[in-house]
Amino acid sequence: MNVRALHDWNLSPAEALRLQERLARQVRTRGAVRSPRIIAGADISMERHSSAAWAGVVLLEFPSLAIIDRFSLTGVIDFPYIPGLLSFREGPLLLRLFEQIAPAPDVVFFDGQGIAHPRRLGLASHLGLFLDCPTIGCAKSRLVGRHEPTRPEKGSLAPLLDEEGGVLGMAVRTRANTKPVYISVGHRIDLDQAVCLTLACAPRYRIPEPTRQAHHLVNESRLADQNK
Repeated sequence: MNVRALHDWNLSPAEALRLQERLARQVRTRGAVRSPRIIAGADISMERHSSAAWAGVVLLEFPSLAIIDRFSLTGVIDFPYIPGLLSFREGPLLLRLFEQIAPAPDVVFFDGQGIAHPRRLGLASHLGLFLDCPTIGCAKSRLVGRHEPTRPEKGSLAPLLDEEGGVLGMAVRTRANTKPVYISVGHRIDLDQAVCLTLACAPRYRIPEPTRQAHHLVNESRLADQNK
């Protein structure tokens, strides 16, 4: 998969903040994925109190959600944990892995935020610019914004709003009587399709299959390395 060279990753936290503000203006929050056939999920697992990390990308056929292929990579993460700067921590290793991915997916789910972010550049938006493909942020918790309670049934939605009432994303109930996930546009897709694809990719579990399978993969890789 082609990965663009947008910027260097050797940045201080202050430089990273300024870069986020500049790159956010390049994110496209409109677009449609016509007849997607391959959907990817990406995730990273880290060793607590260590710089070791395991990245995983899983390709699934759509709409069956059958696994096509799984890719993993072990590496080291040097950037510190700072809320709002997750992409600078996880991005370099994930992009190294995406360079190995073939065939290229039609859309990528990330376990993180898209534009539902203090500077409108979460992991899915930032890496979406590098990959220049449609990306979706699928987060298990809310980073910014507010929303009304969702109804308990699957498919219930509540807009995630900023302080001015602008829409940042959507709280989506993917399974009845469970907590919603937070869906936001990453890049080159609109929110309506991002929500529809999320629900189509979550037939049984709270977490949509692309990121659920990627999560399983990185944990498998981490445990296999620890047991060597």
